[in-house]
Amino acid sequence: QVQLVESGGGAVQTGGSLRLSCAASGSIYRNHIMGWYRQAPGKQRDVVATITRDMVTSYSDSVKGRFTISRDNARNTVFLQMNMLKPEDTAVYICKYDGLALHIWGQGTQVIVSS
Repeated sequence: QVQLVESGGGAVQTGGSLRLSCAASGSIYRNHIMGWYRQAPGKQRDVVATITRDMVTSYSDSVKGRFTISRDNARNTVFLQMNMLKPEDTAVYICKYDGLALHIWGQGTQVIVSS
């Protein structure tokens, strides 16, 4: 099995920054993908950004140019640097591990951006 431990999140004002971390442990598939998703109240869960082990990244249009996903392969940890935050970024941010036929979600961490 794989376990995910998230950290970071919190409350900031518009224009502020936050950094999220997600560490994976357990039976890690070498060529796994890790990503961040978010879910606002009453809305569906949407992808924010993903990154492969080879550092290939993808972003949703809503965060391009503001958020940066990165990872430390030695520690199986993925980061999400969020800059220029907007109230519409308010959501629970959830880390996801995609391995070989195994998909694990983290518990989520709250991000609140006030205007």
